[in-house]
Amino acid sequence: MPFDYKRAYPEYYLPPKTPQILEIPPMNFLAVRGSGNPNEEGGDYRESIGLVYAVAYTLRMSARAGHGIEGFFNYVVPPLEGLWRQQGNTAIDLAHKESFQWISMIRLPEFVTERELEWAVREASQRKKRYFSKVQWFSYSEGLCVQCLHVGPYDAEPATIAAMEAYALLQGCALDLSGIRQHHEIYLSDARRCKAENLKTVIRLPIRQPPKCAN
Repeated sequence: MPFDYKRAYPEYYLPPKTPQILEIPPMNFLAVRGSGNPNEEGGDYRESIGLVYAVAYTLRMSARAGHGIEGFFNYVVPPLEGLWRQQGNTAIDLAHKESFQWISMIRLPEFVTERELEWAVREASQRKKRYFSKVQWFSYSEGLCVQCLHVGPYDAEPATIAAMEAYALLQGCALDLSGIRQHHEIYLSDARRCKAENLKTVIRLPIRQPPKCAN
């Protein structure tokens, strides 16, 4: 049976619908960076999804292409994820989606190195006759976060985010959004095939604990 990151690490991918605090270890991703409204037809965000999935599946099917990767094991391609920010804002402002800066990304298995990702980008470019050079290696050390499963439309996320922030404050923590630590979403549903009210999205926000006072 293929290794499935969602099943192997439910604490990261299948959280409850109530907020929780956890430490996220460093992970490697293939990623495309961009900006603009994610709902724009034919826009950069929608293009980025096609790019990351194509390269992810090129790695997944590397053996069929005659390319051996040391340490390779059979696995399920992890879900699409996204980091979101807006210049000058710490909170997400859904009224101005055109100002989003985002990173579309898919987690890489531990055996995938930067060199193997470079091979996959070249292979996908040759096979599909288009450029995949936007797909890059991305290492992310997320650290301490508050996390929650949001069920429903993306535009209804502010209520879930408010509950997450309130929970973090009750635990003596504060949101720590910055240019490095960003609003993080993991998409467990395919928005093209799922009704908006049934969409399942993991929302993860970086937090910090106040410094301890010296005695």
